[in-house]
Amino acid sequence: MPVHPEAELKKLAGEFSFTEGPAVDSLGNIFFTDQPNNKIYQWSTHGKLSTFLSESGRSNGLYFDKNGYLIACADMDNQLWRIDTHGNHTVLIKNHQNKLLNGPNDVWVHPNGSIYFTDPLYKRPYWVRNPEMQQEGQYVYYLSEEKNKFFPVAKGFVRPNGIIGTPDGKIIYVADIGDNKIYKFKIRKNGKLSKRELFVEMGSDGMTIDEAGNIYLTGKGVTIFNPEGIKIGHIEVPEKWTANVCFGGVDMNILFITASESLYSIKMNVSGVP
Repeated sequence: MPVHPEAELKKLAGEFSFTEGPAVDSLGNIFFTDQPNNKIYQWSTHGKLSTFLSESGRSNGLYFDKNGYLIACADMDNQLWRIDTHGNHTVLIKNHQNKLLNGPNDVWVHPNGSIYFTDPLYKRPYWVRNPEMQQEGQYVYYLSEEKNKFFPVAKGFVRPNGIIGTPDGKIIYVADIGDNKIYKFKIRKNGKLSKRELFVEMGSDGMTIDEAGNIYLTGKGVTIFNPEGIKIGHIEVPEKWTANVCFGGVDMNILFITASESLYSIKMNVSGVP
């Protein structure tokens, strides 16, 4: 069991509107979003909560790249952002084929620096644009390391959501929360995906992976599957919905969980991967 036998789930902070998108920096600090309140918070390795960004573009999923930039799914204007350590952002992607994206949701950065993200449609009350589908479908997109190639690499989803890849950059997992399925793809050298394979028949919001290749799914608590797709554990979380999860801390052996109005943590027997 990946969970430490003496571990207890701890509530670290609460009274948010809806927590999402936890991501870990190179030091083990956790960054997460409160999307309805348009903020990104930091939970430090010293156990201190602070506001990192007060105008976050309604960011949802987050992930740090190899240069220390925070990549954010900023769905206020359906964009992908890159945020520096001072909170200054650059818009990496603002449309596809001259049309807005549906709403970037979750993101994973490949070890080579290329970016994969999901683009489902969740109609937001704060949108000033037409709330209907902007693209022809709800896809997974690829942005090359040089940021000069951008195109969909996986289609055929009802509503893609969580996304995570292996640390060797060879495999990527995509959650189709609209169809209660997780799919597994091989990543080709040109960034495209191949050999689509059903991993498990269970949906998920956000996802993460540990050093042993176990996959952590969210929704009702946290459910853990080994690389063969066999369920090996479950973490109960006393909230209506568990949105996302990632490893952090100095030793990368603490699992951080964003669930409804709160942030939780639990000690693990395994470590995550940066």
